Amino acid sequence: MNQKLRSAIRSLRLRTLPLSIAGVALGALLAASDFKVNPWGMVLLFLTTVFLQILSNLSNELGDVLNGTDTPDRQGPDYGIAEGGLSVNDMKRLISVIATACALSGCAMIWVSFGTLFSLRSLSLLILGALAIMAAMRYTLGPSPYGYRGLGDIAVFIFFGLVSVLGGYYVCAHTIISPMLILPAAAVGFFSVGVLNVNNIRDMKTDSVNRVTVAIKLGLKGSRLYQTSLIALGWLLLILFASVYKPSPWHFLFLLVLPLHLVHLKGIWSRTERALDPMLPLLVMSTFLLCLILGISFIVF
Repeated sequence: MNQKLRSAIRSLRLRTLPLSIAGVALGALLAASDFKVNPWGMVLLFLTTVFLQILSNLSNELGDVLNGTDTPDRQGPDYGIAEGGLSVNDMKRLISVIATACALSGCAMIWVSFGTLFSLRSLSLLILGALAIMAAMRYTLGPSPYGYRGLGDIAVFIFFGLVSVLGGYYVCAHTIISPMLILPAAAVGFFSVGVLNVNNIRDMKTDSVNRVTVAIKLGLKGSRLYQTSLIALGWLLLILFASVYKPSPWHFLFLLVLPLHLVHLKGIWSRTERALDPMLPLLVMSTFLLCLILGISFIVF
């Protein structure tokens, strides 16, 4: 494997993919507990989600490089451009390829799920998909990236939480969404914002040069309290959801994941800078596991 390919794979940031899949997986599994779903539509839903996450990762890396945020003092891992394996032009070409794949996969998903691209439902999803692509690319790219103005938390909550779970359910179920599904959607949104917040706490020192994040606004102690609140709110919403949506004791199996989130919070309060990095995959994988257990419990029980 040559250096350029290795660097491209590093820039994909594969460890972030379970978080992006978690929300749509939960939405799809809840839909499967209520209706018969098209398995190919579900596969394309997951594929489109993966392409969107990769597009976001690549765009964020390019934006940080162009804005001078990725410096040698950065606390996170180095990716393709920083380690010298990819040039800026290489990254731009890679982004173009992934953006095209994302659009094609999204169109195929809608076609397979709804049988046409030209119904009102299909056109609505196409518009939502276009907004998702724009949001993925404009986080750190463009003349006024919203990730540099402290708005990343809101975008992550909307797209990784509300859109991910509710959109996944709608694509698979083809029906109006129960208001109760807002509870798990918001919970996944809070956990996803938590992942971003850990990243921002870790990088506070270097981000403060030319970037505004919620972590910088709150300071270290305030950011830790914010992280604790995000995790606690997510759990409260999920417990409420399991209590009122087709109640069954088996639907509380997701509580098995709670110790992992407690370990995560312990790490947030005891670690700083580069030492925080393991807390990112811990929160990502535990949230992914939580969504799978919750969704499957509704299908089986």
